[in-house]
Amino acid sequence: MARGFRIYITTLVLSAASTAHGDFTRNIMLTGYWPPTNNMLRHFSTNPAQNPDGWEGLNWEGRGYDIYSYFPEFPQGLGQGEGDFEVDYQDTSEDFWRVVDEIHPVAIMTFGRGSPGRLWEVEWRQRNLDQWGNDYEPPYQPTPSPPDPNVPTDYIRYSSLPMESIVDAVNAAYDEITLDAFIDETGFCGGFLCEYIAYHGTWYHDLHSDPNDPYWNVAAGHIHVGSDVHKWAGRIATEISLREVISYVDSVVPEPSSVVLLAAVVAFCARRRRRT
Repeated sequence: MARGFRIYITTLVLSAASTAHGDFTRNIMLTGYWPPTNNMLRHFSTNPAQNPDGWEGLNWEGRGYDIYSYFPEFPQGLGQGEGDFEVDYQDTSEDFWRVVDEIHPVAIMTFGRGSPGRLWEVEWRQRNLDQWGNDYEPPYQPTPSPPDPNVPTDYIRYSSLPMESIVDAVNAAYDEITLDAFIDETGFCGGFLCEYIAYHGTWYHDLHSDPNDPYWNVAAGHIHVGSDVHKWAGRIATEISLREVISYVDSVVPEPSSVVLLAAVVAFCARRRRRT
C-alpha cells in the first residue's frame, strides 16, 4: 500500500508539472531612444553611470518582476547618441540580441520619441522593411535589410501588449498627468529606428511566444512618446503602463507557487499516511 501511495503521489506531481507552462523569467525589458524616452526610464537602469541614484527595478513595487531599462545618452543634442541602443541600426540590433540573451525577458516595451504633443501612442504593428530611413553613419541601412530573413519583405508583426488597458489607465490618470493616450490602429511606426526596435521586440515575442518555450515571452510592443511629454510625466505613464503589462502577464502565466504548493500538500499527506 505504501509503495502504491508513493506512486500515486509521484503521478500527481508529474501531472501538475506537465500541465504547467514552460519556464519563464520574471524580467521585463524597457528600451528608449531620444528624450524624453531615455530620461523617463532612467530609474530602471542598472548602470550606475546612467542612474547614480540606484536601480529601482528589483522586485518593483513588490510585484515579483525585475525591470531593466536600456537607452542612449545625448550630450551633443539629438542625433545618434552614445552608449546602449544608439540611434543606429547596427548598434541597436547588436545591443538588442545581446540584452535579450542576458535577461530573457517575459515582456518587452520599447519606446521612441514621437510627434510634438503630449502623446502616448501605443503602436499596433510594424514591418520587416527592406528600405529604411538613413541613420547617422555608414552603413546607413540595416545589415541585413530586411532585418528578418525568415519572413517576406513588408511582413507585419503585431503588438501583444494589453494595449487598451494601457491606454485606458494612462488616460484615467488625470490627477497626475494629462496625456493623450491612444492606439495607432491604422499606421505603422515610421520606417526609422523606432519601427526598427519595435520590430525587434515583436519579432522576439513571436520567436518565444510558445508557452512551452524555456524563455517564454508573453508580451511585447512599442509606444511612441510625444516630444512635449515632460520626463516626469513620462515616468509616471511608464509605470502605469508597466502595471498593466504585469497584470496581463500575471493573468497568463501560472502562479509560480502552484506546483510547489501541490507538492507540499502531497508531501504532507505522505507523512500523515506513514504515521498511520
